[in-house]
Parts: sequence; C-alpha cells; structure tokens
Amino acid sequence: MNRPYYKNNWQTKDEHCEGSMTSKERIVAALKHQQPDRIPIDFGGTAVTGIHVKIVAGLRDHYGLARRPVKVHEPYQMLGYIEEDLKQALSIDVEGVYPEETMFGFPNERWKQWQLNDGLEVLVSEQLTTTKDANGDTLIYPKGDLSAPASGRMPKGGFFFDSIIRQDPIDEETLDPRDNMEEFSAISDRTLDYFEREAIEKAGTGRAVIATFGGLAFGDIALVPAPFLKHPKGIRDIEEWYVSTLTRQPYIHEVFEKQCSVAIENLANIKARVGDLVDAAFVCGTDFGTQWSTFCSVDTYKSLYQPYYKRINDWIHLNTTWKTFKHSCGSVITLIPSFIDSGFDILNPVQCSAAGMEPEQLKREFGRDIVFWGGGVDTQKTLMFGSVDDVRTEVMRRCDIFGKRGGFVFNAVHNIQGNVPLKNVVAMFEALKEENGVK
Repeated sequence: MNRPYYKNNWQTKDEHCEGSMTSKERIVAALKHQQPDRIPIDFGGTAVTGIHVKIVAGLRDHYGLARRPVKVHEPYQMLGYIEEDLKQALSIDVEGVYPEETMFGFPNERWKQWQLNDGLEVLVSEQLTTTKDANGDTLIYPKGDLSAPASGRMPKGGFFFDSIIRQDPIDEETLDPRDNMEEFSAISDRTLDYFEREAIEKAGTGRAVIATFGGLAFGDIALVPAPFLKHPKGIRDIEEWYVSTLTRQPYIHEVFEKQCSVAIENLANIKARVGDLVDAAFVCGTDFGTQWSTFCSVDTYKSLYQPYYKRINDWIHLNTTWKTFKHSCGSVITLIPSFIDSGFDILNPVQCSAAGMEPEQLKREFGRDIVFWGGGVDTQKTLMFGSVDDVRTEVMRRCDIFGKRGGFVFNAVHNIQGNVPLKNVVAMFEALKEENGVK
C-alpha cells in the first residue's frame, strides 16, 4: 500500500506535536499522521460534512449567538452556513471552498427569505425557485427556471430534496456517451476568479481549507440525474446507471475518459490561481457501499474506476501540496486498499455501523495509509435515537480509537439531519470540548 509520492511517518505512542497549534497546523499534522495538540474538527467544510440549516439555527440559539436567519449554502441537502461566531463556539478547524453553483445549478447570491416546512425562516439564493404540488411537496427547478421540468422534490414534512429522475427513453441504437458529458467542460474565467477569491478569504481565517472544485467524481449517483441541468440527456436514471456499469462498460469508460481529461486541464488552471492556499481537495463523492456490502466487486472498481481516480490523484500529488478526499458511505472495508492504491489520502464518512467497519480494525489495518475524516459518532442510530450519555460515550470512544497517532479529523458519519435532537448534537460538541480540554 505504500505510495511513491508520499510516505507516512507512523509515530510511536510518545511522539506528538508540542504546544498549542493553529487550526491549520492541527489539520496539517493530522493529515501527515502526526499527533496534533487536540482532535481537529470539521463541520461545514464539504457537502458531506455539514449540518442541516435547522440544527445550525438551533446551535446558534443554544450558544446565545445573535438571532438571524441562517443561510442555506446547499439546498439539495438544506445545509446551513456556519458563520464565524458559531465556528468559534464549536472550535471548528476547517473552512470549505464550495462550488460556485449549488446542486440545482445557480449561485448563492442576493439572499432572500424562505420558509422550511416547519415554519423556520432561512435565507436562500434569490435564484432558488420552488412550487408546491397537489400533495404539498415542494418542487425545485434547475437554474431557477420554471419553464424547465422540476429536478428536485422535498416531501411534505421533509427536510431536504431528492432528485427527480428525468430519463428520456433509452434507444440502444442512438445512445451516445457524449450525452453524459454535457456537464464536463473547460472552467470559465469567472469560476476561476471565484475560486481564487474564496481560497484567499478562507485561508485568511487561519483554518485549514478543503475545496470542492467539481467535475472530479466518477459515477457519483447524486450527480448522475444532473439536477443542475434543465434537460439532461444520456443515462440519468440511477438504477439504469448501475446496470450500465456492468452491461455498458465501454460507454462508461468513454464518459470517464473525457471527464478525466477535462478535469485535469481544469485542475491545472485552478492550481495556477489558488496555489497552496488549499490543504485538501474533495475529489470523489461516489458511494461504493451499502449497509452490508459493496455495489461492485474489487475487480470492477480496479478496472472501471481506479484508473481515472489514480490519474486525478497522481496529478494533484505531483503538482500541488493538496491531500485528496474520498467520500463513500457503507461497508467499504474490502475496497479501502484499492482507495489507497488509487492515491486517496482521506476517507469519509467512515460508516462504522456498516458491516465490517469496526473502528479498531480500521485504525489498525489502514491508519498508516489513510486519514479518517469522520466516524466520530453514528448519525443513523446514536445521534438520532441515543441518549445524551450514549452520544458522549461514543464520541469519547471514537476519539480514543481514531485519534491516536494522528490521521483523524472529527466529523459525524455524514451530514447531521434536521430531525436529529438538538440536545444530542450539543452533547456531541460538549464531549469534544471535554476530550480536547476546551472550556
């Protein structure tokens, strides 16, 4: 599993970084598998390490911060923007550079008030456009265009949007891989300007910076339906896409090849603008695991996905100082060696409740070669249904296991949803303060 571009220093028990560290230093130490002064924390750095806007509002109230509507930076999952005062209250060490456009294809600008199903007032982009259907579900439209078919649905009483599948009938005779390449194009000067501004601003906070540049994840089923496109063509049904990874592999390879080439050209232009202001890059959000197993075999991963991920990761490691971030839910213990061989430095969300994903085994077998960014508390059971004591116990145990010898950034297992009891979220942060000796 050793990679030619990077060799970890697996420290002895007594080796650690002395003294108080800045947030950036703390994250950098963890990424180098060195023991930082305390467990580093990320909430809000990416679209898979965030907190629902309702919980962000609740945390602001709990910590006595100024009462004002919270901004929704990603409406797809209704993730709330964590402002500076709350970041300080929660001891967060990471800043996120988000894509210029949301999952529904519009930028966050000219904020307006919008109401959740429970009546909470939040702020959203002026371009967010919704309607209600006969069932009371909320429909959202790509690029805010009501003339296009709705691309997302929030059920009545729900907390986030699901993609609406807009799959044209498939004709095998006319099926063209170029139809699935519509979203992969050369990065614009406007977007480069945006990333440069964001990287400079976020690096100026003294926290570590993780950036999501987009266009790097191959076969991410959140992106396959293309909720950001008005009229997506090609294979856009999630079930049909999974079938295609077995039955239409030449088609998938052609899509991935074009995507990879464009991605590397875009990365070169981005690197010229942001340089070393970025500490980690979100590369892949493709899920490969279920609760019990994987969506594909190791052999399929190695033949269909690994060549492209390795090209992306190799380019990043050769040309930048960034570490690369791999997100995959589920039971992926059999694929972790392949993730490492693909060049990924970081694994998220570390779903320890899935089969075979025991924390001790993960740390023992892979802790030298990959950073665990997540796994701090289970969101499906403990955080949702456990007691305050259950939450505290699990947080302390996970920090004890994953935190030894570095290589750990605390986050919950995926985003904290809007129906999680606020008291449990507070218990998680208070346990972290106790673990880290923060008053």
